[in-house]
Amino acid sequence: MLLKVKTLFLPMAIASKNAIRALSTAALPKEEKIKINDWVINYVKVGNGAHHAMFLPGALGTIWTEGKPQVEGFDREKFTLVAWDPPGYGKSRPPDKIFTTDFYEKDAETAYEFMKALNIPKYSLLGFSDGAITSMIHAAKYPEAVNKLVIWGANSFILPNELAMFKKIRDINSWSKRMRDPLIKVYGEERFAAYNASWVDIMEEIYNTNNGNICNELLKDIKCPTFILYGQKDPLVDSVHASHLHTHISGSRQTSHSFEVC
Repeated sequence: MLLKVKTLFLPMAIASKNAIRALSTAALPKEEKIKINDWVINYVKVGNGAHHAMFLPGALGTIWTEGKPQVEGFDREKFTLVAWDPPGYGKSRPPDKIFTTDFYEKDAETAYEFMKALNIPKYSLLGFSDGAITSMIHAAKYPEAVNKLVIWGANSFILPNELAMFKKIRDINSWSKRMRDPLIKVYGEERFAAYNASWVDIMEEIYNTNNGNICNELLKDIKCPTFILYGQKDPLVDSVHASHLHTHISGSRQTSHSFEVC
């Protein structure tokens, strides 16, 4: 059971307006880099609280395209928050991301080594979309390191209608300007288009070779208190996933909100 998670861990749409107003005028925290195996990981670390947490953004996402509300809105006296650009994303490159059917597992392992390198042995995970998948795998494989788990936009398998939606957004020109422009700013239009196409292609490969399964077999191994959120307007992740995760992650809680998560 997670306490106070609704005010401490949700996206900024439902966080303290006063905290947002106060922090939005402050300078952005300094980005740092650390070498983890073949990657040089870009990250920020804010706060000095005893409870450490790590934020993991979604597909192609970065600290600032998806994590800015969390970085700015966390209670920095109670929490210490680390947010990263995942391997191959944002400023955690070169090298560029190579999408393989086990890239989630590889990212989970890198995240574990990353937090060890920061000398943070115990922490909570906050994962959105692909970051939520990585977080679930991480929590299942490294239970001794994970305190609590908060996930939104999460799925442990791919449905046929979801794969169809992924294919529709393979062309970045089908994206809304609001969603497309920040990622073009990060990657440039050509790399963004290539990354997005590669991500869609690997989702199709996972669907075809693994019967859509991403990490279903690991859900039973998640033992930490888990809070599952899903957006009622999410166009890419079916609401059935929230119920499935709640059923298969022992002791988890779930809730829904009407804000859009994609």
